[in-house]
Amino acid sequence: MFLEQGYSGASMDAIAAAAGVSKLTVYSHFGDKDSLFNAAVHATCSHLVPDTLFVTDSAAPLREQLLDIGRAFFALVSSEEALATQRIMLSPSTDDHTRQLFWQAGPARMITALSSALAQRTAANELIIDDLELAANQFFCLVKGELHNRMMCGLVSPLPAEVAEQHVVNSVDMFIRAYTRP
Repeated sequence: MFLEQGYSGASMDAIAAAAGVSKLTVYSHFGDKDSLFNAAVHATCSHLVPDTLFVTDSAAPLREQLLDIGRAFFALVSSEEALATQRIMLSPSTDDHTRQLFWQAGPARMITALSSALAQRTAANELIIDDLELAANQFFCLVKGELHNRMMCGLVSPLPAEVAEQHVVNSVDMFIRAYTRP
């Protein structure tokens, strides 16, 4: 509903009708539209990029963990649903409050989770990172890369699996080179 009508265009009445439940049921479960939107964004992100990817196993290779995170993240941001949501967030008709809700439920959650994983890898002397949040942001920006910009413009779709894989591998390898001892 949010994808078709945007945050402000999606009414709780319409959401309840589409779900086949009463408006009271929606309100009793989520409380308000902000909470429902937050839950929808969080559920989508958690489904494609589960929290378990960010749990550091000291026996697991750093590169493999980052590749798993990178693959899942790129699959998320290159999905039609995510591209449509990002286009809505960039629309002049979307208010700052909605953008903040989206940011907290999606990107901020993943930045925090990756920062924590990077902290563990730094503590284990696998990485040299002074600013964990900056490094997490840089990782996600590398993984999104130019391909994501082209997808946002509708210039590339669907992306061949081997192209996406090579892009993620190159991004992870660059990140590791930037944050490891020579």
